[in-house]
Amino acid sequence: MDRRAFVKTCTLGAGLLAGGGLTLAGDVRVQAYQRVQLLAPDNMPLHAGELMSGEQYVFHYPFPATPCFLLDLGRQLPGRNGLVTETGSQYDWPGGVGPRASIVAYSAICAHKMAHPTRTISYISYRGPRNDTDPETGVISCCAENSLYDPAAGAAVLDGPAPQPLAAILLEHDPSDDTLYAVGTLGGEMFQRFFSEFGLRLSLENPSRDERMPLSEAVRVMPLADFSGNVVSC
Repeated sequence: MDRRAFVKTCTLGAGLLAGGGLTLAGDVRVQAYQRVQLLAPDNMPLHAGELMSGEQYVFHYPFPATPCFLLDLGRQLPGRNGLVTETGSQYDWPGGVGPRASIVAYSAICAHKMAHPTRTISYISYRGPRNDTDPETGVISCCAENSLYDPAAGAAVLDGPAPQPLAAILLEHDPSDDTLYAVGTLGGEMFQRFFSEFGLRLSLENPSRDERMPLSEAVRVMPLADFSGNVVSC
């Protein structure tokens, strides 16, 4: 890692500690990418107050082809210690951001067989609680292989074959204008495996764009139902 990247990573980690109140201990380091502003569907800056509690939104980060969920879970989310990646590395998730510390984002690539939202269909989505065993803030459910994740606890695995939590997308909230930015990831990334598995399809869908080049410009956020033609529920 060069000096500028090292300073950027340290600065990002310090900012998260100050905002989240949770020590980022463990083996997994914050992976800093470009600071990218989140935009509303009309390409205007997205404000945290515009997010509807319980609605699921999707955007792409840190690459043009890697989808992410954006959720406002409606209550303060203090963070979660002791999450573990598939390789056994431990990390701590710093919690929600925004005026109520209730907003979270995660990679929407399932940690099992990489089901993910596409324009045609999405087998992975957020849903509210259906029974007494579901967290009151709901779950992220992958209907492809029945993995369940807890979005209020760093996307920890609740059930199913997924070997690790969904990678967290780290967010910044600017209280001066209520805007949101994606700044990095935390946890077990699956991006290289994703590109190896789906690279041909991605290149055919977007032949003029390098899907492996990290984003450096603002990205649009939209409801998952507007992005994907069929959101499978299970």
